Amino acid sequence: MPTPAFFLRNPLSAALRMLMLAATLSVSTVYADDYADVSRLVRASQYPEALAKAEQYLASKPRDPQMRFLKGVIQTETGKTSDAIATFTQITGDYPELPEPYNNLAVLYAGQSQFDKARAALEMAIRTNPSYATAHENLGDVYARLASRAYSKALQLDGSNTGVQPKLALIRTLFSADPKGQHKPAVMAAPPSPAVKSIPAPAATPPTVAVPPSTAKPAPAASSPATAPSASTTLDTEKEVTAAVHAWAEAWSSKNIKSYLSSYGQNFDTPGKQSRKDWEIDRRARIVGKSHISVKLSNLSIAVQGRKATAKFKQDYSAESLNVSSRKTLEMAKVGDHWLIVKEFTGS
Repeated sequence: MPTPAFFLRNPLSAALRMLMLAATLSVSTVYADDYADVSRLVRASQYPEALAKAEQYLASKPRDPQMRFLKGVIQTETGKTSDAIATFTQITGDYPELPEPYNNLAVLYAGQSQFDKARAALEMAIRTNPSYATAHENLGDVYARLASRAYSKALQLDGSNTGVQPKLALIRTLFSADPKGQHKPAVMAAPPSPAVKSIPAPAATPPTVAVPPSTAKPAPAASSPATAPSASTTLDTEKEVTAAVHAWAEAWSSKNIKSYLSSYGQNFDTPGKQSRKDWEIDRRARIVGKSHISVKLSNLSIAVQGRKATAKFKQDYSAESLNVSSRKTLEMAKVGDHWLIVKEFTGS
């Protein structure tokens, strides 16, 4: 059985939540035992021993993201905030695909009242994974802190402004809901047992169910033949969408950046309000710079509605020493003779 998940006290902020690395990382039995040993020592608050074992492991595997993340948590728990910030920052540089290190950086920055830096880190987490609910919640808390500062400054500059005080009082109410000042715990994902191949995400996503063609009877036409597509037409369309999705994954795997970018429509909804140009520069840097990339799809389901389609599948991404499994959704539109991606997000 896997080691149970456990909680870590977050001494930094009553509003922000720090989470343990949730990416699915393939590890061997030996590595799993190392993760379990360090986690056990952390649970027992034996931080010097946990740090020593983590450092010993990293001496031979310095780029391992999971153990580095554990090291950052240990540094956080022992009050070594600057060291923890440095550790999480290095992870974001080496593994920009992972949103969790950005989230934990934001918690640390918020604990130092550096809310602008916390906001920037959370926006990066959301840009990496637009479906990352924790980062969205934490970003809302950071905005509330920034609003409190702004309202306080406004009241300081103009004490006669009667409209500011109610707003300030409302904002402060958000942060007085916990009168004891207890902090939300940080959840550390349990390392796998020898029988488990990967580290599970903290919240399992329900499996995607393939949507069959509608069996509802079409409404009778008033004065013209029915225009609903035939079953064969729908099947042909699903095949076209399936081919487009696999072509996108193949272009990504082969680092064919031109073909990869051409899989996206001109009206693609870029994450984090990036411009199309900035998004392409970012994707090019993340793809071309890798020594190898593998993107494998499974459990693909297609739902077609006219010239729009939704593709849902499990995506197994591998690049260098990183392996991540996730649910992926592509919203697509037919432009001319091609099916192009207009929106993508992770999650069910």
